[in-house]
Amino acid sequence: MSTFYPMTSSTWGDEEVEAIKKVVSSDRFTAGEQVARFEHEFARYHKRKYGVMVNSGSSANLIAIAAFCNHRSRKLNRGDEVIVPTLAWSTTYSPFQQYGLELRFVDIDIDNLGIDTGQLEAALTSKTRAITGVSILGNPCALDTLRAFANNHNLWFFEDNCESLDAELDGEKTGSFGDISTFSFFFSHHISTIEGGMLLMDDMELFHLAKALRAHGWTRDLPRSSPIFEEKDDDFFEQYRFIIPGYNVRPTEINAAIGLEQLKKLPTMTNIRRKNLNLFESMFKEDPRFHIQTQNGIGSSFSFPIILSDQFKRQTVLANLSEAKIEHRIITGGNILRNDVMKYYNHTIVGGGAPNTDRAHYQGFFVGNYPADLTIQVEKLYEILDKACR
Repeated sequence: MSTFYPMTSSTWGDEEVEAIKKVVSSDRFTAGEQVARFEHEFARYHKRKYGVMVNSGSSANLIAIAAFCNHRSRKLNRGDEVIVPTLAWSTTYSPFQQYGLELRFVDIDIDNLGIDTGQLEAALTSKTRAITGVSILGNPCALDTLRAFANNHNLWFFEDNCESLDAELDGEKTGSFGDISTFSFFFSHHISTIEGGMLLMDDMELFHLAKALRAHGWTRDLPRSSPIFEEKDDDFFEQYRFIIPGYNVRPTEINAAIGLEQLKKLPTMTNIRRKNLNLFESMFKEDPRFHIQTQNGIGSSFSFPIILSDQFKRQTVLANLSEAKIEHRIITGGNILRNDVMKYYNHTIVGGGAPNTDRAHYQGFFVGNYPADLTIQVEKLYEILDKACR
């Protein structure tokens, strides 16, 4: 069955296919020169010192939290608290739980869908050691405010930018604000490497920790001058020296070669996404039946989230979209507090609830945006919703 308005579309061309062929011809598939090149170019694009590529955005989040928990002078310890928003992907939170950290949930700003910065002081306790910012669906959250808050209270700032590559705030790219910032390159995202993710940072110790954690916890990929271990004299032993509990979340040369080609296209693809967003906003922004994101800075528009006015039943509206072959999803997985996984989390909820996130959870959905002219699709979307919401 064909789809009139799909969630996404492939952005690959001949360039990506040729890049794959070159890797296959080289007979080197495991992480090597292509991965190193992509890490360098991606970090340079964001004006960051270091990049560490992994096999997914979820793995990037895991390695980020593991790095914070192994830092020598500012280590996160079990029982420490982390301030997090109630709207994010599940694997934004999972690493915190896996490392024994307590989550302090804060409701979202209903306009930009990022964390409500008006509740940060209430969320802060003597046990708080980190704060998380998640820019939702291509729209920067209050990253400047979060960065300043982290600095003022000596907190780690973890920036999950998996949904918002190439967005900007005050002239800076999202992904340039966090002590560690993470990205996803899954098929539906701003660039696609099949599967893939990235960590960016400026701190050398975090960089070396991330590299060790990515590959078994060993020292093999680190320079002799690394600050995270003391060098031994036995070079043979150093090839298999494990210093921290690590993982194997390495990417392949194929993923990185594709990423290099996709990165070249990114500015053009983002501009097309923004043109589609301008059309979407021109049709929906002034209609009180539909609450849409207020842009904070310059977004990169992952997709188009819509929250219906309370008098309309979402189930009925979504049925109309399905009939019109318009794909749709819940906004970023919905309110994490409404998911079964909460029984595993050691957590508290600032203010006792998250009414704005509930509104997005029960009345919200999103439709796709991707680098193609979506004029016909967006006009049809409005036509369907206009009829369904009367």
